[in-house]
Amino acid sequence: MCGIAGILETNGSKRVAPEALVSMGNSMAHRGPDGEGTWISPDGNIGLAHRRLAIVDLSDKAAQPMSDGHDKAWITFNGEIYNHALLRIELEKAGRQFRTDHSDTEVLVHGYLEWGIEGLLQRLEGMYGFAIWDVEKRKLTLARDRIGIKPLYFTKSGGRFHFASEIKAILTDPSIERDIDPQALNHFLSFMVAPAPLTMFKGIFKLPAAHLMEVSAEGTMSFRRYWDPAPGQDIDPAETNRLSSSELESFYTRGIRTRLEQAIDKRMMSDVPFGVFLSGGIDSSANVALMSQMMDRPVDTFTVGFKDHKHLNELEYANRIAKDFKTNHHEVLIDESDMIGYLDDLVHHQDEPIADWVCIPLYFVSKLAKDSGVTVVQVGEGSDEQFCGYDSYMTYLNLHRKFWDGYMKSPSPLRKMVGGSAEVLSSLSPRFDKFTEVLSRAGKDQELFWSGANAFWNVHKQRVLHGNSTTTDLAELEEAGLDITGINASDSAAITSSYLDPFDKAHPEQDQLTRMAYSEFRLRLPELLLMRVDKIGMSTSIEARVPFLDHKLVEFTMDIPMDWKIKGGETKYLLKKALEDLLPDKILYREKMGFAAPMAEWLRGEFGRRAEAAVLNSPLMERGFLNRDHIATKFRHHIEGRRDNALHLWTLFNLTSWYDHWIVGE
Repeated sequence: MCGIAGILETNGSKRVAPEALVSMGNSMAHRGPDGEGTWISPDGNIGLAHRRLAIVDLSDKAAQPMSDGHDKAWITFNGEIYNHALLRIELEKAGRQFRTDHSDTEVLVHGYLEWGIEGLLQRLEGMYGFAIWDVEKRKLTLARDRIGIKPLYFTKSGGRFHFASEIKAILTDPSIERDIDPQALNHFLSFMVAPAPLTMFKGIFKLPAAHLMEVSAEGTMSFRRYWDPAPGQDIDPAETNRLSSSELESFYTRGIRTRLEQAIDKRMMSDVPFGVFLSGGIDSSANVALMSQMMDRPVDTFTVGFKDHKHLNELEYANRIAKDFKTNHHEVLIDESDMIGYLDDLVHHQDEPIADWVCIPLYFVSKLAKDSGVTVVQVGEGSDEQFCGYDSYMTYLNLHRKFWDGYMKSPSPLRKMVGGSAEVLSSLSPRFDKFTEVLSRAGKDQELFWSGANAFWNVHKQRVLHGNSTTTDLAELEEAGLDITGINASDSAAITSSYLDPFDKAHPEQDQLTRMAYSEFRLRLPELLLMRVDKIGMSTSIEARVPFLDHKLVEFTMDIPMDWKIKGGETKYLLKKALEDLLPDKILYREKMGFAAPMAEWLRGEFGRRAEAAVLNSPLMERGFLNRDHIATKFRHHIEGRRDNALHLWTLFNLTSWYDHWIVGE
């Protein structure tokens, strides 16, 4: 994994400055401490930069930017292609000649020339963000992987197009104005992150997952979506309809186990040491157990816990797995002072706020792995979304079954009237917030489930966020083919609807859990969970690989009905059955704890006092977006123990810290 960047001068007369490319690369030195490189075209109109974290093919021949050997195309690439060896064989049979021993980068550039970008992307198995300059066509092509494991950002202004793995690289150009995007702020408060294509920086965008974009030498952009995590891509109903219940369970569990084994095996491809982040939960334990079967040495495992909040620790379970599978186990314990000392670096490396406090323990376990000599780790993200592993999912599903589905059949005017009355009730006391939010969504014909990560509900945003009438100018992106439905809506429910309305038209018979999972694959996974893994891991020069998000496993699980993922009240039913011969019942069937941090407690201590001062005194308060008095009350109520406002306060702290650092401070 690496850091990539580039500049395209679109007016034809300007030349890319070599020092500008170097600055972009240097800003991401943590992503690639093992090497750096730049390339500028002979006419000076296009320049590519690369920072290298050497993992596959450590030779100098694999350095980037790289050409096909005949200067027909140049590439800068971040990620890993797990099936590159098979693709190389196919390309060699087609007459392509390779200069490296086993570089996946060279496979990409030859694959592009041989098959075109669509043909290349359909063949790839891996995680990636890359840019290819086609010399003959004078066209720049950028692509982000199917799931969105790797980031890719871009901006176009003043006759210049920039792209990079991190926003901070784009901001090395002093001509780029820094300001907050009010519409991104609106949606951030709902989803804890800005939905693609927005970032929190006005005018800087992120390429959505499973998208490619092409930019002509003159700067004309076009976008295409090349994959969708929708059902109907793997399992043939004609095959499953003839199976008995026991045969069908065996079919599903065998399919899950086989695809997971293959995914883990592929992600062990490395020329440097690798290991596993181990929490002691099902997903990370499965990674350890299956890797142990495939390796001739102990697996390196890494676990983080809390010194003063042992009720949140899963160390007992992690140690059980480490002992059972004879791993080379490492632990680190952190406390509030460790967290406080890390906050400045957190804000810097996130680039835009990711209001997930899991970033804190994630940093310390990543640093532990790096300090232990490991460069690559496997992680468990993506399993809960596919197999219904979150308690919140069950809450929504039960509410759907017991109330929502029936209530939504009542007349719309009645629901609208009840929703409006509930909003009046909520204004009297926050005790009615949950009740109000549900009835309000029903009255507005919105989805009940927006996201598994939902910080501020609408009833909360109305109190903390002053009215926003500003929209983001996305006309050029829309004309270029990028779907921006819902982005400029004042109500963040429109974001979820923009995913599910087309989904429902194409798949009208799908169950609610599949709809929820699809929505999560469009927003929460690529822009929140996977960005925390990428940005925090790469800040310590650690590459994280995500076997549960192998696209072949995803295509299989999205074809499995909800009634098989939850059976007899047991969540993750099929995954647990698929692993019963591998993991002890104490791991498989224990209550889920989740990767967390004692943020509620920390916000009542030294950190709470610092956070209160930082948020209330932030220059962002002078912009008129936020209700300072209401936020001050939120802090007071939390610190006094009257309410648990930790999620809201951490979200606001991330927001104002980002603003102070990136908009005001730099």
